[in-house]
Amino acid sequence: MTDFTPLMSFLGGTLIGVATVALMAVLGRIAGINGIASGFLTTQFNQDWAWRAAFLAGMVASPLIMLGVTGQLPEITVPSSPLLLVVGGFLTGIGTTYGSGCTSGHGVCGISRLSARSIVATVTFMATAGVTVYLTRHVFGG
Repeated sequence: MTDFTPLMSFLGGTLIGVATVALMAVLGRIAGINGIASGFLTTQFNQDWAWRAAFLAGMVASPLIMLGVTGQLPEITVPSSPLLLVVGGFLTGIGTTYGSGCTSGHGVCGISRLSARSIVATVTFMATAGVTVYLTRHVFGG
């Protein structure tokens, strides 16, 4: 079970919203992490690469910022095997390719723009996640 942290959750959600709006307002880009990361890996060193690098660096640095603000790092536990994580990552990559984006692109940015495609994609993500959790916890005993 996870701890209920309404203040930290509110602050985190606010920061995600501000970053999303800022990226759209300043660069006209959607804050879909899959697209940002793949563009970072495939783009030459130019202005487009620079903002992607800055965005990803901010994601990597955020636990250190939390350490500076709260005095502790976020607790992260992964109850799955490394093999299962690799398989899950591979399936996620396939899903974001065929789904034309990830949960941040569709769920955060697409829904806020009232994109029908993003709403359908997010409902599909959430339904699939619910079924997956049910199967792994109650059917397969994980």
